[in-house]
Amino acid sequence: MKAAEWFRQRRKLIIVIALIILLVAAVILFFGGKDDSPATAAKSQTEIRLTALLERINGIGETEVMVNETDGGVTGVVVVCEGADSILVRNDILNAVATALDIDRSIIAIYSM
Repeated sequence: MKAAEWFRQRRKLIIVIALIILLVAAVILFFGGKDDSPATAAKSQTEIRLTALLERINGIGETEVMVNETDGGVTGVVVVCEGADSILVRNDILNAVATALDIDRSIIAIYSM
């Protein structure tokens, strides 16, 4: 059997396989490249503004902020910064975050970078 005859006899099968490959490629292109995990999600306006505020406080340095929000409001805040080794800086962070977000200090976690 020649190659041309083989392709002619299996034309429908080849078309279906090609369409499946195209569909899989389209799904990978549109959905495969996106990672919606919290670690890579875009920062919220609250996180951006809070980070900028904290970095202006003396002794804090580079800062990363994660704010966990639900429909009921803020449920937790994590602050990771260079100056968190100092108890005075940690107290400043607690006061600033609690005041800025109008939340209880007990839901704020602070870690050194």
